[in-house]
Amino acid sequence: MAIGDITRINTNIGAFNALNSLRSIGQQLSASQLRLQTGKRINQASDDPAGFSIASKLTSRSRGLAVALDSVGTSINMFSIAEGSMQAIHDDLLDIRDLVLKATSDNMGTTERQTLDKRIADLTDEVTRLRNSTSFNGLNLLDGTFTNKNVLTGSETTDVSTVSISQDFSLASLGVTTASLAVDTVANASISLSRIDTALTSVRTSIQTVGSMSGRLQTMQANISSAITNTEAAKSRIMDADVAAEQVNSVRLQILQQLATAQLAQANSSPMQIMALFR
Repeated sequence: MAIGDITRINTNIGAFNALNSLRSIGQQLSASQLRLQTGKRINQASDDPAGFSIASKLTSRSRGLAVALDSVGTSINMFSIAEGSMQAIHDDLLDIRDLVLKATSDNMGTTERQTLDKRIADLTDEVTRLRNSTSFNGLNLLDGTFTNKNVLTGSETTDVSTVSISQDFSLASLGVTTASLAVDTVANASISLSRIDTALTSVRTSIQTVGSMSGRLQTMQANISSAITNTEAAKSRIMDADVAAEQVNSVRLQILQQLATAQLAQANSSPMQIMALFR
């Protein structure tokens, strides 16, 4: 900083120094007050270019994780729909098993067996309806085509988990078509009972698989939610203003501004002392 000579009045160096200080303090005070107004430490890239770049990347990651959280949550809902239909099919098969089991008794007459056969046909029709109508966003979940589907589990396109429901719940695939569930004789009913038990095992295995995938997705959901919080916390340390510290700094700058203003006034009046030489 240049030092002025009081005997040289054409250029008031002291006033220039005071003015420069006043301008610098004014800029700092404006920046401090803006931080207090917005709550942000970085309001433009020039405030902290490196910090702005890092915070921008963290923002991108946080938003990507939010999309992944929504994707995982949607997938959990989808599997809940699939599991609900599987449970209904399982219950229908249990009802069919009860009917077939009745037919293994010799005390059932022809009329009773025909009644059982009609009820079994109704239940198998319901299984078919559930298989054909259980879908999510246009994707059938129970016809064996829902395989190797990717679920976004992170902020990048490579962060995916593959899920599948490979079991086809058609009567033929389960081995319980109406024709295969004969209850007209005790012997045929016994064979049908074995087929129903095999179908129930397949359905239980599928329900277990879906439950396991839902459990994994719920764990991922919790992890992603935690990652979003931690990412936002990291961004906050870079972007957000420390309001208490900024308020202290603002008061300091206001005092310095008053001092600089007083010094500018004094520097402007200093050349007047030279007038005493002409008295």
